[in-house]
Amino acid sequence: MNISATNIILHSLDYNVEGVLECTKREGELPISPSIEQFLTKIHSTYQSKTNKAFASFPTETDRPQVFQRALEKEMAGELDFVSFSQTAVDCLVAELQKQDFAEQGILLISKYSWTASDYLLIALLQNNESVSVNENLELTSSQHLETSKIQLVTRIDLTLLARSPESNRYLSFIKGRVGRQVSDFFLDFMGAQEGFDAKVQNQVLMKAVEEFCEKEALPMEKKQEVREVAFDYCKEQLKQGEDIELATLSEQMQESPKLEGSFYDFVSEDYQLEQNFPADRSVMRKLTKYVGQGGGVSISFDQKHLGERIQYDADSDTLSIKGIPPNLREQLKRDASEASTTTNNDDESAPF
Repeated sequence: MNISATNIILHSLDYNVEGVLECTKREGELPISPSIEQFLTKIHSTYQSKTNKAFASFPTETDRPQVFQRALEKEMAGELDFVSFSQTAVDCLVAELQKQDFAEQGILLISKYSWTASDYLLIALLQNNESVSVNENLELTSSQHLETSKIQLVTRIDLTLLARSPESNRYLSFIKGRVGRQVSDFFLDFMGAQEGFDAKVQNQVLMKAVEEFCEKEALPMEKKQEVREVAFDYCKEQLKQGEDIELATLSEQMQESPKLEGSFYDFVSEDYQLEQNFPADRSVMRKLTKYVGQGGGVSISFDQKHLGERIQYDADSDTLSIKGIPPNLREQLKRDASEASTTTNNDDESAPF
């Protein structure tokens, strides 16, 4: 589904020869066209597919909102035009970059668009890369293009949710750094926002709840596996559609397909601090139906349904026995075993008597 854009503007961030960050501001919006909307749809799709997103909100305790927040509130109220708002935003970003030890530069894209039933504000710092192509005269020509497939410095605000529920802790999202304080974190600082809702933790709690619910219901292994697969299929479909996991809907599906007696929704409502809806996390939810582990140069992943059938685990000897090795792995093992055997025979033949 394509997005419907209402506003878009670009500003340029570059370091001069003295190493000072300079900003070239555009004075007017770009006209909306099918190619512009296609470009924004590509960025939107890339952002939607990111699994390491974190959520945030503006502080509600302070009587003096940060510059970015005040400008956004005025823009949403019609008291500030989009161009002036974007210029204020880029000034805030440059001021924050100058405090940090990050040599970030590129094209700052700021856009408002609608998707499904919500309006969004997207801010992304894109890299302007050079590419080489061949023209009709078989000559090499160079051109500039904006990298949209590997964006990391991006934030998106759900304007509809912000207007409807300003007390929410998840109307602002951004791509979270994987280890420690990363470059992406300064996006929070320049907006004066604070991290709140953690989608990955919510997914981890949900996975734990599914397992403990199965234990409480004393389900046999076959039934337990069926519950896991129903939960996994639902979460996978929500992720594919770009929709949140709805606890009530998930509970209904778990109730209908495996024909359970207990209510999963009632179960999680008692002891688990889960939101009513939250985004699915691919890296977490796959553990519903798979055993995954790595360490010491070994990486193992297999469907849970194979445990006790094709795969046996001996806890006493801490050993996995696999029956029916994947064909591509079998060929590699056979080839290397054959080469090792040939090398050993050659060494024996050349050994002195």
